[in-house]
Amino acid sequence: MEQSGVEYTDEASNIIDNLEKNGYGDMPVCIAKTQYSLSDDAKDLLCENPFKIHVRDVILKSGAGFIVILTGNIFTMPGLPKVPASEKIDINENGEIVGIF
Repeated sequence: MEQSGVEYTDEASNIIDNLEKNGYGDMPVCIAKTQYSLSDDAKDLLCENPFKIHVRDVILKSGAGFIVILTGNIFTMPGLPKVPASEKIDINENGEIVGIF
């Protein structure tokens, strides 16, 4: 398996430049990619040929203290609020579910 480089979209490059200019260049990085391959291509399970990682977006998570790199065709799940809606769901004395919306 040989990784041959990184390819950035113009948008991702601009975001990285802005993050570095604003003092975020030393933050830890989390790379969001497919779980099925070491590359960002879910169909390339063995990575037998050299491949490039395709960086399409960069997201600053300043409160959490890291930067997320989005690669390939990956998307992220929305975060939960401080108190998830599931905290208000219950079953009352009549066996009915209450607290759903």
